[in-house]
Amino acid sequence: MSLTRKRTKELKRLRSGAEDLWTQQQEVLANANALAAEARKQAGYYTREEIAPRVRDGYDQYVRPAADTAKATAGRYAGQARERVVRDVIPAVGTAVGTALSVVDHARAARASALAGEFKRAGKELTKKTQVVTEKSGPGAGSVIAIGLGIIAAVGLLYAVWQTFRADDELWVADEEPTTPATDPVQ
Repeated sequence: MSLTRKRTKELKRLRSGAEDLWTQQQEVLANANALAAEARKQAGYYTREEIAPRVRDGYDQYVRPAADTAKATAGRYAGQARERVVRDVIPAVGTAVGTALSVVDHARAARASALAGEFKRAGKELTKKTQVVTEKSGPGAGSVIAIGLGIIAAVGLLYAVWQTFRADDELWVADEEPTTPATDPVQ
């Protein structure tokens, strides 16, 4: 199949127009990249000159005094907290574990008596079990778990605040020189 001269000329004109359009698009993209690089550079300047000082001032004015106060208060009460844990929490946990083991022992004895056909003895074991459960002193297991979860949440919150406001010089990235893409069309 051969093309006429008229069609060949039209195709050459169309190819020439497409190449001109491609060149123009490459120039527009190069200009857009240069403009974006300049905007990025100006945003970096603005961040360093305006935003970073405001953040530092806000940190020094609001967060640092509160953190210093919290640190001083924690230092004051650390000994009391340790003493409270040793005096109240550990014995309560021991009591809860001991009670649970006692209930398990009574339940096993009652089941063994019931299997042996001694229903009166099984009834006595069950009444002992209910008496052991009702005799309660100190905070329960729920209180101990709640205290533990509260301590874990407080430590997590303090760690998050520390990570947020710590000074990290690696956060600043140096500006890069803008690069222009190649203007030659890919064939």
